[in-house]
Amino acid sequence: MKSLQSFAKGYQKEMNWDIDTSSYERSRASLLNNFMLLTTEVSEVAEELRKVFNLTNKQIADGMNEEEAFKIAMETAQENLGREFADCLAYICKIANFFEVDLESSFYSKMEEVKNRQNKDIRLIHKR
Repeated sequence: MKSLQSFAKGYQKEMNWDIDTSSYERSRASLLNNFMLLTTEVSEVAEELRKVFNLTNKQIADGMNEEEAFKIAMETAQENLGREFADCLAYICKIANFFEVDLESSFYSKMEEVKNRQNKDIRLIHKR
């Protein structure tokens, strides 16, 4: 993740896509704009998932087995999902880099915190 953040920092500088640091108001506007762009990319991930579910349901309606239909739909969406996840990561890295947040150590620290929570979500496993 450190190399990804480093690459993103250099790439954003090369493309002149840095967050504006010339003043508080410009930084604020730039951060809000980048956050808006991030949420747009997240919604594009949701759109790709919707396509997966719609394709799965269409194939099931056409007589295909549910598991096979879902597998084919997931394979169909894999490339587009990868692109949308990459867009999300680019914006997350940009904002994290602005705040000098080490995403890798933050990630592992957060996962350890979640693992040790007393109030964990309980998942029911449905048997068929």
